[in-house]
Amino acid sequence: MIFSSVGGLQPSQQAIQLMHDFLGYPIYFIQFLSIAKLIGSIVILIPNLDRIKEWAYAGLFFDLAGAIYSSIAAAGKFDPMMLTMAIWILPGIVSYYLWHKRMSSGELAINSR
Repeated sequence: MIFSSVGGLQPSQQAIQLMHDFLGYPIYFIQFLSIAKLIGSIVILIPNLDRIKEWAYAGLFFDLAGAIYSSIAAAGKFDPMMLTMAIWILPGIVSYYLWHKRMSSGELAINSR
């Protein structure tokens, strides 16, 4: 997500063509999404921000789900190449699961003292 957000901070002509012309989003929305993805990605990497990290995971998941839905809706048909975006959902789910597992084991260790 960090790498995809950096390109949108100063959107190229290709990004504008895809997101504005094809998907129909306003041009200012490209930078907004990029900043939100960048902040969410950084928050996930910083330890001890549990409540904010939960929101960051949710925001990045909805961003990716929205990108998949927007692509399918704008194209009017399903193209198997659109599944390349769905590939990134699995690492996000695994990361979220492992983070929760680590949080649970840490809380159990603290409560058992």
